Amino acid sequence: MEIRFLKDRIELEKELNILDKIVLEFVSLLDKSNIKYVLVSGYVSILFGRSRTSEDIDIIAEIMDFNKFSRLWEQIYEKFECINTEDLKEAYEDYLTKNHALRFSKKDSFIPNVELKFPKAELDFWTLKERKKVLLNNTEIFISPLEVQIPFKLFLGSEKDIEDARHLFKLFKNKIDLQLLNEFNRKLKIESLFDRYLR
Repeated sequence: MEIRFLKDRIELEKELNILDKIVLEFVSLLDKSNIKYVLVSGYVSILFGRSRTSEDIDIIAEIMDFNKFSRLWEQIYEKFECINTEDLKEAYEDYLTKNHALRFSKKDSFIPNVELKFPKAELDFWTLKERKKVLLNNTEIFISPLEVQIPFKLFLGSEKDIEDARHLFKLFKNKIDLQLLNEFNRKLKIESLFDRYLR
């Protein structure tokens, strides 16, 4: 795996795993529908070489109206299916607009799946606005800024999350904005966890 960290993007060349392939396929549908999104949580560390399994890929998508979502739904259903419901209106009104995630899987397998949700907290909106561009084998995708991704994984606090944070920090500590990272450590009240696990 080869990584180049540039000011406006990260360039990554790697052998694609199953999660990478699903991500590229799914976000191409978001791109086609002109929907802004950001990849967050566990997949970000897996993208950069962390060796662990994951059953889901978490995506925050911009809030959209029903008409735009229905067009996206049609695109998605050509290759994926919704695990929560097969009803378009229910998917939008009872899940997305009520801050519940929709889960989509390939039609031949429930795992892994894509978890799609609207932003609900201030941090979600910031992450979507400040998303970081990655060129994965020359294909553009967008991930959570590492300065918030690392503290948030520590905030979640499971062993798996802590190891995700440790992996990303070790890989990028000389590239990221440490002042901004420390600001999120303070906001999430995890300064002691950061000192314990990552210093």
